[in-house]
Amino acid sequence: MDDLAPTPRSDGTDAEYRVLARKYRPATFEDLVGQEPMVQTLRNAFETGRIAQAWMLTGVRGVGKTTTARILARGLNYEIPGEIDRPTVHLDKPGVHCEAIMNGRHVDVIEMDAASHTGIDDIREITEAARYRPASARYKVYIIDEVHMLSKSAFNGLLKTLEEPPEHVKFIFATTEIRKVPVTVLSRCQRFDLRRIDADDIVGLLRRIAQSEAMAVSDEALALIARAGEGSARDSLSLLDQAMAHGAGTHGETEIGAETVRAMLGLADRARVIDLFTHLMKGDAAAAMAEFKAQYAVGADPVVVLSDLAEFTHLVTRLKIVPQAGEEASVTETERLRGRELADKLSLRLLSRSWQILLKGIAEVQAAPKPNLAADMVLVRLAYAADLPDPEEALKLLREGKASDLAAALPANPGAPTGGGSPQAHSPDQAPAQSAPAAVDAASPPAAPQASAAPEADPAPRRFQALAGGGGNGGASATAPYPAPRLVPQPEPVVALGSLADCAELARKKSDLHLLFMIEHQMRLVNFVPGRIEFQPTEKADPDLAGKLGRMLTEWTGMRWIVSVSRSQGRPTLHEERTANRHQLLSDAKSEPTVAALLSVFPGAKVVDVRIQEAEDMTPPLDMAPDETETDPDM
Repeated sequence: MDDLAPTPRSDGTDAEYRVLARKYRPATFEDLVGQEPMVQTLRNAFETGRIAQAWMLTGVRGVGKTTTARILARGLNYEIPGEIDRPTVHLDKPGVHCEAIMNGRHVDVIEMDAASHTGIDDIREITEAARYRPASARYKVYIIDEVHMLSKSAFNGLLKTLEEPPEHVKFIFATTEIRKVPVTVLSRCQRFDLRRIDADDIVGLLRRIAQSEAMAVSDEALALIARAGEGSARDSLSLLDQAMAHGAGTHGETEIGAETVRAMLGLADRARVIDLFTHLMKGDAAAAMAEFKAQYAVGADPVVVLSDLAEFTHLVTRLKIVPQAGEEASVTETERLRGRELADKLSLRLLSRSWQILLKGIAEVQAAPKPNLAADMVLVRLAYAADLPDPEEALKLLREGKASDLAAALPANPGAPTGGGSPQAHSPDQAPAQSAPAAVDAASPPAAPQASAAPEADPAPRRFQALAGGGGNGGASATAPYPAPRLVPQPEPVVALGSLADCAELARKKSDLHLLFMIEHQMRLVNFVPGRIEFQPTEKADPDLAGKLGRMLTEWTGMRWIVSVSRSQGRPTLHEERTANRHQLLSDAKSEPTVAALLSVFPGAKVVDVRIQEAEDMTPPLDMAPDETETDPDM
């Protein structure tokens, strides 16, 4: 689309204004942006004469499905008297039928909206009319948009004609819901998945159209529009149309800048979003809440703010892994410079955790009755979690006897400002030496006598007790703020448990059948010591199994239990062990001489169960006399 020109009007005038999405609608295959694989396939098919009888075009809204269908119909019926008289993809000059086809008014190119023509009667009209040859064009082309909305009977009525259409009939279907189209229809079509258009391609398209319209639009504004368009050319052109009406005066005199687009879309200032992100990565919850309040006061949507934070988190992560990602046209200069600076200082662990918190927080804010309050809580959670080590890493440090390293990794007060420095990849050597004890003293009520006798040199175990136990995925929560607790001695357990089978039996006694099922069917035990269980979950295990088991065992036994997920291979589940033992018992029973003899005497007989009874519980044989059963054992 280097020589971009508006699509000509059918009446030859240009007096009435047309929106940009219609004015610059592609008219040739070369004009299609971002669909090169499909264009190459069609070019080869037309040049070799291997033209299909039906095509299925699918993709998100605004990527050009209907436009592609019209261009395809134009190529099928392309004709210039004395020059070209065959289907082609090279549509350099307007042909005999081109204008009527592109304007949707050609008698032999029938466009039907399946949303309003869903029944079998509409399809019956198509199948009846398909028998007759086209009036003037080479092919009679049926374009059915949103084909997934046809009824089941309509699809069935179309199958026969679609499978063996007359030589002069072609079908082109378009849909945004390809999964709703029956397989019987898909198997009769050539399918083309129209891709979302890359942001760079959309920026280039918008720039060329703005130049054609003699409007000055900044590159940052174009990048914002392309990002808001989400891969849709039509959406992006509609936003550009709106921006031109919103922010520009006369042609070329006023540049449409990023501020105009932000005000139009209700977006927060990108630089302020980055400032908010920086406060959060420092763990400065107070500054983050103040910045969000200021953005909310000027009209920023809480969901949009969190979405922008998530998008910037993704950008920083990409810049850390692929530094060249900053050269994309959709990335502004501010994002590029500050994103690279943050990518050098933040760890992948922190970025990944931030992404998870934001992803969950966006859904919470969308469902909250007061989104601004919910967004505040998400930001607090994110700031407090910025310095926390992963549960697995914390357990590893404790097992290796590196409690001092764990104490250094845990912040004394994650919500306090850190002095305005740049965020760092939180390493142990950056924590103040006295931060952990200070946090314990400040946050604790008057200490009990037992706590006063505790050593102050290694506070990591008691800090970790607040971090571990409860919560899913290993019994540790790395995303929630935590207080610094007092050192409280563990009480003696009310119920002593020595194996996973004991845990299952305790759940049975407590009538918690759901937990009993999970213990027996979903846990492959790796290690069991009183107070700590490590297991490998099965594929269908409940994601909150570790957290629920830890909470219930702590409640039932009177002592703290830490239940964690391990990556090591565990032993078979209790259910699998019982099943294996039962199979072994059945095999042993079948090989027992008496049973084997019975099985040979009664063909088709099977051993279906084996019951083992203790000697004192065994009943006497049926043929034993009553007086023999009551014999005095002393005789």
